[in-house]
Order: sequence, then structure tokens, then C-alpha cells
Amino acid sequence: MGQTVQFKRPDGQTVSGYLAEPAQAAGAPAIVVIQEWWGLNAQIRGVADRLAQAGLRALVPDLYRGQATVEAEEAHHLMNGLNFGDAASQDIRGAVQFLKQASAKVGITGFCMGGALTVLALGATPEADAGVVWYGYPPLEFVNAGAIKAPVLAHWAEQDAFFAPEGVKALGQAFQEAGVTHQFHHYLAHHAFANETAQGASRLPQTQYDAAWAQVAWDRTLRFLGQHLG
Repeated sequence: MGQTVQFKRPDGQTVSGYLAEPAQAAGAPAIVVIQEWWGLNAQIRGVADRLAQAGLRALVPDLYRGQATVEAEEAHHLMNGLNFGDAASQDIRGAVQFLKQASAKVGITGFCMGGALTVLALGATPEADAGVVWYGYPPLEFVNAGAIKAPVLAHWAEQDAFFAPEGVKALGQAFQEAGVTHQFHHYLAHHAFANETAQGASRLPQTQYDAAWAQVAWDRTLRFLGQHLG
């Protein structure tokens, strides 16, 4: 369904990404989709395809520049090698600006590491019109809540072994104090509950797919995007 495209960052560097287009692409709203720590893999391309089927142009920027893995240790290494500030303000903002050339409204969404990057990118991308965060947040000292003008929807796992509930609470407080329009939803689930590959022998023990909660979260996400992106 999708294709590889090239786009420019604000600093002029070129990045590639996976773009999934809906059947009626002309004038359709758009969204930037940010990977988990595994990289630009088949699962995150599937998320972009799903959003395209819902009528959105969906672009996944290749933050790892062609690298992806199924090994947790290597994923951790790749994530640690990523400059989060650069990825948020350059790769992701560049992706939003690229989509804005053909779409009036553009959102940002991301999962796990991508959830943390969504929060950072919303603060660095005044062009963004909405944000959906899936079970991930950055250290609070890096969150520029006052610069976030787009409404935010966030999905949190109450049994998350990677992102503690205290951090979710602190982020909500920061959003409230800065006047960020936000809705936080909490699910009795584990980290990566919306990732259908987080099950079986290959999954991390701290992650677990939950089809029922994933469906609830997706329904809320598509309603929210329809409301704010059109």
C-alpha cells in the first residue's frame, strides 16, 4: 500500500520515510507516525496502512536511517544512539512540513519511544494540529509544555514496566499548568498493549498485546483525529 519517499528537514538534510496514502488522497488530512524502539519495521508500516485505510495520509520517518531489529538489546542500542532533540525538531517536524504541502491539517502519533518523541515533537512543531501519545513520555525536564498548542490524546498502560504512573501524572500536571488541551486514558494493560506483535515467544516479558483495549484505544484515536484533523 505504501511507498518510500524522501523529504527535507528544516535544516535542509534529506530523510526517507514510508508513506501510506488513502484511496482519496487529494486534500486528505495527514499524520506522522513514530516508531517504537525496533525501527521502521513491518508492524509500524502496518499502523500507517491502518491510518491510510481510515482516510489519512500517514508518513513514518526513518529515524534509524535504515536500521531495524527484533532484538531488545540492539533496539536499546539504536534508541540510545538517537539524538531525541534532533529527531523531534528536525526529522519529525520536517515530516509534518512535508505533509503540510498537500494536507491542511497534520497530526503526530507515536508508540513507546515514539510516544516520548511525540511529546517532544509537539513542543518543537508549531505546524502540528493534533497529537496522540501511546504509552511513552520523555523525562519531564525536556518537555516544553508551554510550546504545545495542539490538543493531545494519550493512552497509558497501568501495568507499564517501562513508563511509571508517576511520570504520567507529572506530565499531566505540566500540561495542565501550561494550558495544553489534553485527554489521558488509562488501561489495565501492559506496555505495548496495542502492538499485535507483543505476544508469543518472541515478545519481551514486560510487554503484552491486549486486543480488547487496543480496539478501545484505536476507536478513541480515530474519533479524536476526525475531530481535530477532519
